[in-house]
Amino acid sequence: MRRRRIWTVSPLFYLMAAAMLVMALVTYRYNKIAFAVEMTVSCLSILAVTASDFLFRRNVTSTVKTAKKVLTAEEEYALEEFALPVAVVAPAGDIVWANEAFAASLCGGGNFMGENVLKYIYPKTFRQVMGEKGTAIAHGGREYTVYGARAERGYILYFVDDTYFKAIHKEYREKRPVVCLAAFDNREELVRDSMGGEESRIVGEVDTVLRNWVVGELDGFVHRLSIGRYLFLTDEAHIEEAKSRRFQVLDEVREIKSANNKMSATLSIGVGRGAEDLAESERWARQALDMALGRGGDQVAVKQKGDTYEFFGGLSKGVEKRDKVRTRVIAATLSDHIKSSDRVFIMGHKNSDLDCIGAAVGMWAAIRKGLEKQASIVVNRNQTLAGALIDSVEESYGEEELFISPLEALQTATERSLLIVVDTHSVNFVESRELLDRVPRTVVIDHHRMMVTHIKNALIFYHEPYASSASEMVTELAQYIKSSSIDPVDAQALLAGIMLDTKNFVLKTGVRTFEASAYLRRRGADTVAVKKLFSNTLETYKQKSQLVSGAEIYKGCAIATSSWEFEDLRIASAQAADELLSIQGVKASFVLYRTGSDVNISARSLGDVNVQVILEEFGGGGHFTMAGAQIKNMTMSDARRALIRALDGKLAEMTAQN
Repeated sequence: MRRRRIWTVSPLFYLMAAAMLVMALVTYRYNKIAFAVEMTVSCLSILAVTASDFLFRRNVTSTVKTAKKVLTAEEEYALEEFALPVAVVAPAGDIVWANEAFAASLCGGGNFMGENVLKYIYPKTFRQVMGEKGTAIAHGGREYTVYGARAERGYILYFVDDTYFKAIHKEYREKRPVVCLAAFDNREELVRDSMGGEESRIVGEVDTVLRNWVVGELDGFVHRLSIGRYLFLTDEAHIEEAKSRRFQVLDEVREIKSANNKMSATLSIGVGRGAEDLAESERWARQALDMALGRGGDQVAVKQKGDTYEFFGGLSKGVEKRDKVRTRVIAATLSDHIKSSDRVFIMGHKNSDLDCIGAAVGMWAAIRKGLEKQASIVVNRNQTLAGALIDSVEESYGEEELFISPLEALQTATERSLLIVVDTHSVNFVESRELLDRVPRTVVIDHHRMMVTHIKNALIFYHEPYASSASEMVTELAQYIKSSSIDPVDAQALLAGIMLDTKNFVLKTGVRTFEASAYLRRRGADTVAVKKLFSNTLETYKQKSQLVSGAEIYKGCAIATSSWEFEDLRIASAQAADELLSIQGVKASFVLYRTGSDVNISARSLGDVNVQVILEEFGGGGHFTMAGAQIKNMTMSDARRALIRALDGKLAEMTAQN
């Protein structure tokens, strides 16, 4: 058929070339230059048409010869009677033979000779089909799996019609049940000051929104486990649809407000997707819900195979929890584990700051002086940002083993040792990953929003994303372990940590923050001495000012970059990020600076922008108003462009939510 079309069109090409030649001859009488140009073009056209015609004749001849050589008479008869569609293809992809099943199934009984096989396997390529052991294609409304085999002078393609089985597989995949757990995560805070039937109204409205969403949109059913706690069941297809809408139920619940309109209701959902059975799906849903609550609530966490998570929402501020019952229980349990240990190691995160070291010092005081157990703080002195605090504490106590290096800790750790990790919960950020793996018993105390890379199998995972700092959490624990264990030196270290993370009691402060600070002041904390721990060198101050002066404003966010390196770069960058928040119209600040081949980002916010969610795009973390990230092997300009892309997406999402 293809050959017949080409032979029909070829004379037309010859006629057009001849017409061009006649026109050139006519032009000779009027303009010899134009005649020369047209004559040249005409001759070239005739040559091109002749050459194309010759090449096509040769290709057709070669294809016909190939068809005769690929199959013997017996093979052709066997394949003709074969139940599956079969096509014999020349090396160039031309179909030179096919059986009746192929013509009926893929060609609708039409002529296929001379067609290229790409017409039937698109968008797959001929090379893909020959290189894979079965290639899925769709043609004419049917689903096929194509297998290729080499023949002596060509290829044989087998088309297996598995439309029915693929439809069943799709239905099975889409209808697989998914267990979900939901929690009305700020119910107590929302109704604390309510009167009469206000609590019933709010809980009822949240219950109605959730039930309408599950039954009406997810085609599932929901069961209330307790007040503010729900279990519901749906399937994969509806979860995928909910993902495409970014779980709009979060926005609907957020429209429910308290009587004074000062606070909105928020919902957290954990989804266990892709599990082997319902029991595993329910277990994954619980883990996902814990992850969502640990990240501040008001979001959906979807747990899938491979311990991977997807997050939706989480762009609103967390609500402070005032109940200290959990703190008292944690303190009692922690005391028991400390007493049963031969030695306790306290470790923070890499590039430790005042909050990290302050929390470590407070915990050391509670263990060493309160419970009279041997304890040491593990820190890398070459990479800490709290050198002044370490020197001050050492000068006051003079104990040789108060601060030790990670190597010294590894050499003295035993099976009965206890490791307390403060101010981080990620295995990627701890001061020494080797020590974390070496010590079998671990306790985690942290306030940053939950990350996927959190420390697993900890004896105690004391995680409060609503707390201002790790120092605040340790201050509360120390009071329940033994209040008199905190001396003025320890109190100053803890107060310095609180002041660092709250930016002198401006950001992320709650009632418990001021209660902890008041307790530290009563224990002898000197605010003047604490202030001295924040003093800078003149060079650091100049570098900070240079970073601030070079910043640019993008969609309400200040972005500053540093292409040079100096000794106190991390300190200057963090302080520059704080300073940029004082500029009018700036809701968040990002300072990018280089260390070696990596680009670091220090981010701050006044609360309108969730910087932790933004920096999660780069593998970083933190909490709502303060976060950081490190990007490996990237130029400063590429990192800045990547940050702007992340801002475009997340800021639009936050705007839509508000």
